[in-house]
Amino acid sequence: VEVVESGGGMVQSGGSLRLACVVSRGPFNGYSMGWFRQAPGKEREFVAAISWTGGTYYADSAKGRFTITRDNVKKTVYLQMNNLKPEDTAVYSCAADGRLPISTMYLQYQYWGQGTQVTVSS
Repeated sequence: VEVVESGGGMVQSGGSLRLACVVSRGPFNGYSMGWFRQAPGKEREFVAAISWTGGTYYADSAKGRFTITRDNVKKTVYLQMNNLKPEDTAVYSCAADGRLPISTMYLQYQYWGQGTQVTVSS
């Protein structure tokens, strides 16, 4: 299974970005997908997750600003990020897991992308 993210970039505070994560070379059916982020000097943290059936879960920092969706035909997961803040600056990584319906724990996820940089300036 290969996971590839795209859509990162630099925006000003209050701006928006949409990240995309494409899964290839393997199944997408039945996989839960998650977004995590890691800022310099900080531990990786959970952002959002979506189950195969579309159930979602968000970190408190993401609620009301971020939306995770999936297109099972395109084997793609999206993270729409609105009202971005400087503290959202991090490398955002997408991950796939075929074992649990949904998880917030990064150790649960089996397959990871390389990550995409998001930088929010004040």
